[in-house]
Amino acid sequence: MMERMRLNKYLAHCGICSRREADRLIEQGRVLVNGRPAATGQSVGDTDEVTVSGKVVQTSKKTVVLAYNKPVGVTCTEKDPHADKKITDMIKYPVRVTYAGRLDKDSEGLLLLTNDGDLIQAMMRGSGHHEKEYVVKVDRELSEEALNKMTNGIYLKDLDITTKPCKIEQTGKYTFRIILTQGLNRQVRRMCAACGYQVKGLKRIRVMHVVLGDLKPGEYVELSAGDVERLYRDSGVGTGGNHDKR
Repeated sequence: MMERMRLNKYLAHCGICSRREADRLIEQGRVLVNGRPAATGQSVGDTDEVTVSGKVVQTSKKTVVLAYNKPVGVTCTEKDPHADKKITDMIKYPVRVTYAGRLDKDSEGLLLLTNDGDLIQAMMRGSGHHEKEYVVKVDRELSEEALNKMTNGIYLKDLDITTKPCKIEQTGKYTFRIILTQGLNRQVRRMCAACGYQVKGLKRIRVMHVVLGDLKPGEYVELSAGDVERLYRDSGVGTGGNHDKR
């Protein structure tokens, strides 16, 4: 038996979207409960039929988390009709999954996808200070001054925000590794631009404890129960593995 829960939480549990996005779908009238338009704050239980855009929502008992090596050219979107290659076209998996944290079209590397919207929300929450690591190549030789500016936090004029301090290790004349604990839009590219550099290559190689490893571009793998359990624990959501959403 499923205890009654708020509709936005239910949709997140089912892996449809985050709670915030669920509220937007409800406001847009795209969510029906027993054939009637849902209301914000509404609760649902076992006997209720919930549909989103005409499709019946069903719970899944097992939490699935995929590690995917996103190639350059794939867009993190599910609906954009102008995108040549959407993430939903690349991932053919029997359980519906949604990405946790975007990588822009020109970037590549590790992307986590899961069917638990609560886990996505917890991993992406800025207050969690969850680490994401990238390898970066820029268009000209790096200076110690620029690296120090980015390390200590740099003001981004277009966002009117100063980035949080981060860890940076120079690996070559034009390359460095950077570990961020926040997720501003195109943050690495903006930070480099603020120092007069253009990013020529950007790859995410780690999210929290999950590493890209030898996963080839375009390939994905389901994380082990132990890895999923650790994601739940480190995100503060609770237990994972065969996470029972009921």
